[in-house]
Amino acid sequence: MTIDRTKVREPDLFGADKRPSPTGKTAIVIGAGFGGLALAIRLQSAGIATTLVEARDKPGGRGYYWERDGYTFDAGPTVITDPDCLRELWSLTGADMARDVTLEPVFPFYRLNWEDGTNFDYSNDEARLNDEIAKLNPADVEGYARFLEYSVGVYEEGYVKLGHKAFLDFGAMIKAAPALAKYQAWRSVYSIVSKFVKHEKLREALSFHTLLVGGNPMTTSAIYALIHKLEKDGGVWFAKGGTNRLVAGMAAQFERIGGTMRLGDPVAHIDMMGDHATGVTTKSGWQGTADAVASNADIVHSYRDLLGQNTRGQRVAKKLARKKYSPSLFVVHFGIEGRWPGIPHHMILFGPRYEGLLKDIYDHGVLPKDFSIYLHHPTVTDPSMAPEGCSTFYALVPVAHMGKLPIDWDEAGPLLEKRVLDEVGRRLIPDIHDRIVTKFHYAPPDFARDLSAHLGSAFSLEPVLTQSAWFRAHNRDDVISNLYFVGAGTHPGAGIPGVVGSAKATAGLMLEDLRV
Repeated sequence: MTIDRTKVREPDLFGADKRPSPTGKTAIVIGAGFGGLALAIRLQSAGIATTLVEARDKPGGRGYYWERDGYTFDAGPTVITDPDCLRELWSLTGADMARDVTLEPVFPFYRLNWEDGTNFDYSNDEARLNDEIAKLNPADVEGYARFLEYSVGVYEEGYVKLGHKAFLDFGAMIKAAPALAKYQAWRSVYSIVSKFVKHEKLREALSFHTLLVGGNPMTTSAIYALIHKLEKDGGVWFAKGGTNRLVAGMAAQFERIGGTMRLGDPVAHIDMMGDHATGVTTKSGWQGTADAVASNADIVHSYRDLLGQNTRGQRVAKKLARKKYSPSLFVVHFGIEGRWPGIPHHMILFGPRYEGLLKDIYDHGVLPKDFSIYLHHPTVTDPSMAPEGCSTFYALVPVAHMGKLPIDWDEAGPLLEKRVLDEVGRRLIPDIHDRIVTKFHYAPPDFARDLSAHLGSAFSLEPVLTQSAWFRAHNRDDVISNLYFVGAGTHPGAGIPGVVGSAKATAGLMLEDLRV
């Protein structure tokens, strides 16, 4: 078998920004998700000749996209925060992200809607936000101010100081313990929020964010309250054309500075010589050698499958299999006739239950009769993502991963799809079924098949305290000294800032080890 050479994108040898690789060092990065792209850019920028090997036909990982009937559908992350962590990837070589990506602010950040018709617009406009809080409970305005002070503290300790740090030994965890204890990291985000505000809807409004990185607000460490400070300072942004344009921009920057991207050729295994990684072999039979190998693939897949021929891979895979994994997702993508200026870019449609629904998803592993929906409406910001006079949406519902929820998704998928669309119709678009031009859904087995995601999890390891920092997969293997990891399964976790932060931590290790 030979790979279609059109899928092997060689560096632009004549690009204006072409930089030599003076170190003589080489690296292979497996997987062109956000973490893999960010790591590859950092390595190539530092003079390490880097090859990025991706299984799918285009880069992006969870940031994949589809074009159907004139509509553009982003597959995964749609909320961009901390744009400076992205701009830094271009600035490493004196370039400007604006050359490749146009970021547009989203306002409000989210509109939260409950079944009784209550709306809450969340943003970083302090006056407007205080008005929104006062509508629910005037007494909680002061409580929110104190919560924000708390968020500032955990942001400094958990993101600024530790967000780009590689926890390779337990001693590093011990050093971080006093700060974690100071901010009661053992408590849940919901518990901490409840300490400051009393209205139940406001508690939901200030704790749901952990769901965007796979965490249960009732159990995820209070450290994740830092998200509020992150959004307050950096805002919430949208890449014009969709998140896929951010992916394309990162890929363009990587290739512009001399990187090589190999698409449509899944890695079959990581090649080893003793306790040393020598490169990779792909399913097409292509073999690449390198001084260092890094994997942005699913962490269980990396150890169990790509390193499965090695006793180290088998041993770690067994340990990882005993850990707790984040839920999966059921996503309905649909393009409809009509424009909907009254529906903001991001909406959360809360169901009748909050804690009970979370227990069903995270603990009981059942498919509940009720659900909450994250509704993404990009065409309200960028009409070009749909044909003239039409709109692009996706409706996302968290569901238990396949290890908890053994279900025939071929049978259940169409039924759940209709229920989700019915609910969006009931609350926002009454004649939704008559307006639909194109639709399809993406379920847990799709995450497992397309992304090799363990149990179909959408966010890898669940972000509980006992699976954070040193307790997550390490950025460098403890035994194979030139094998590295990046992405949601490593510290600090899922989400675009998280995996881009993990790339910074991993790149630091690799550059030090390669003596660059």
